[in-house]
Amino acid sequence: MGHHEKSHRGQDLIGDDSAPDAESLETGRLLFAQSCDFVLGVAGLEQLPPDALPEVAFAGRSNVGKSSLLNALTGRKALARTSNTPGRTRQLNYFNLGDRLMLVDMPGYGYAKAPKHEIAAWTDLVRDYLRGRVGLRRLCLLVDARHGLKPADRDLMALLEAAAVVFQIILTKADKAKDLEALIGETEAEITAFAAAMPRVLATSAQKGEGIAALRAELAALAAAAPLR
Repeated sequence: MGHHEKSHRGQDLIGDDSAPDAESLETGRLLFAQSCDFVLGVAGLEQLPPDALPEVAFAGRSNVGKSSLLNALTGRKALARTSNTPGRTRQLNYFNLGDRLMLVDMPGYGYAKAPKHEIAAWTDLVRDYLRGRVGLRRLCLLVDARHGLKPADRDLMALLEAAAVVFQIILTKADKAKDLEALIGETEAEITAFAAAMPRVLATSAQKGEGIAALRAELAALAAAAPLR
């Protein structure tokens, strides 16, 4: 769909081999230091809030560390509740970051313990959201660095490609990866087949704080241009 804001490969990215500059890092730090408030949980498209602010969505397989990453990004301990029970998030959870950016915590996928009718309902909600949300600037696709891309991730990548939703692979738990550089190289090579994919894979560790500042800087470039409060 043409209404999603697509980026030319590398055009708005820091070079693959370089870190964000000091100004970008500071912009990201300031944005994510703003208040970040839960707005609502959406179980059906009719409940979606007004499409006013740019949105960044976070998706990944169940237990990928999505809640921990969101908490690390915003510097909060319980913005998104972490749980030992994978697949607990069953709706789109909206958070308003400083009236400049909406963060959307999406349901985890690839976990089969839920009833089939519930899984089907979540799948339909996510698919319809991705296809029709004008303000969705990017989807951060979280991948566990210990395991790499799985079939469920590739299924979502195909869905994002079909919906023309720009996505970026964010490796989580990077401190636990056996060969992080090799994994990044393999993943970046695989996503060249997707026009909707940002070419640079970011590695993060919520526990160690690695990559958090760089991801903040990247997402801050997508926020509304209103002055920081």
